[in-house]
Amino acid sequence: MSDEQLVGIVLVSHSAEVAASVAELAKGLAGGGPVVPVAPAGGNEGGGLGTSSELIAAAAASVDRGAGVAVLTDLGSAVLTVKALLAEGDELPERTRLVDAPFVEGAVAAVVTASTGADLAAVEAAATEAYTYRKV
Repeated sequence: MSDEQLVGIVLVSHSAEVAASVAELAKGLAGGGPVVPVAPAGGNEGGGLGTSSELIAAAAASVDRGAGVAVLTDLGSAVLTVKALLAEGDELPERTRLVDAPFVEGAVAAVVTASTGADLAAVEAAATEAYTYRKV
């Protein structure tokens, strides 16, 4: 399966380092299957903590292969930024969905599921299901 058929994943964090690290972790744990397009969108344009509409929109455009884009966020204001972009209607690719999931576990589940060629609904469901993972 080529990456042109895979759901893209955007990881939005208040920290560029956190977004990049979670993206690296998720891609690494996805194994040897097709390479899922994953883009971190962390921090603000100046490199500080925060979120950036411009960075999020650019990340979404970079992973869009026509199968949809799943966006996962770390904290509340990141959610608000993505919701504002979705409300604009033309800032993000068609079929972009904000996914309610834990950031790290949800990112791993989303990337692993997307690597199987699953559709956007299945990727969202897998990421959301990560809320049920128990650690103890």
